[in-house]
Amino acid sequence: MAEVLASPGWYESVPSIRDTEMLEELLSLPSPEVVELFGNLDGDVILLGAAGKIGPSLARMIRRASDLAGKRRRVIAVVRRIDAELEAQFGQQGIEVRKCDLLDPRQLAELPEAPYVFYLAAMKFGTTGQEATTWAINTFLPGLVCQRYPYARIVAYSTGNVYPLVSPSSGGSKETDPPGPIGQYAMSCLGREQIFTYFSQQNNTPAALLRLNYANEMRYGTLVDLAQTVLAERPVDLSMAYFNAIWQGDANLMALRALAYTSVPPRVFNVAGPTILSVREVALRFAKLFGKEVRFGSTEGPDALLNDARGSYPFLGQPLVPEEQLILWIADWLRRGGPTLRKPTMFQVRDGKF
Repeated sequence: MAEVLASPGWYESVPSIRDTEMLEELLSLPSPEVVELFGNLDGDVILLGAAGKIGPSLARMIRRASDLAGKRRRVIAVVRRIDAELEAQFGQQGIEVRKCDLLDPRQLAELPEAPYVFYLAAMKFGTTGQEATTWAINTFLPGLVCQRYPYARIVAYSTGNVYPLVSPSSGGSKETDPPGPIGQYAMSCLGREQIFTYFSQQNNTPAALLRLNYANEMRYGTLVDLAQTVLAERPVDLSMAYFNAIWQGDANLMALRALAYTSVPPRVFNVAGPTILSVREVALRFAKLFGKEVRFGSTEGPDALLNDARGSYPFLGQPLVPEEQLILWIADWLRRGGPTLRKPTMFQVRDGKF
């Protein structure tokens, strides 16, 4: 599969994702545009906070794109805790692993230099009751990173939670819309963006900010949350009646292409699928695929946390895997008892308390 690239229609030859090995291969599948980009870049890449849901496949995609382009570089995954299985996986893929408490300036200073930085560190779940830690990780840490890498190009993950709830008839929030964060987590994420913007302007550091809603693969995501609810015959919560979904591999491709559009001040990109999905309709689709009855446990909310990412597609590329394909893959995966990460997205939360 290494010779295959992510291009329009690639998913049509994949009726089923048989296991985790195949899934991780597909999640890290680079596109021709990403291979070309990394062939034109010189220097190493460092990923800060690489042990989460996104980091492993993103790091591997960088490694694969660089190798396919014939470009030698170090790909360095920075993690807070060393997980033996993940460390072995990275090692087999030619990715270096560094352990670092990023909030410790001394440890941060010891990390290797790199002209390209991907910032993935964040705190969301467990925010309630740990607000101070949330603000430290989401706002203080970005300042430390900007001071450590003032001459790098930085692509930093943000979230669509910085937007207010909007009607689905609006098409979703655009990058030019004013923010309206709800709750401590969302406010700290807007703070993260402002800190990156401040240091970008102070140090002339090119950056890009990615407002992501919501990455999906077979083991986690908004679609997985809904599918598991239907499969277990639990009532489906309609309080957040609409949502976005995007294949994690497509989100990775967009994140990597954002390197070409870093700027001072940072360029903001929404990263999401092209369709506003209805919780009711998706739940009914899963019910049909599972042969289950579906029950709804609340009335439909009038608005939701929604991204309009169409403005980013001319720059970062159109998502290649449609939402219907994701639904089919996820239904097949769960029906066969495929593993999940047991990390619900909590996308139904309306008060911002995570």
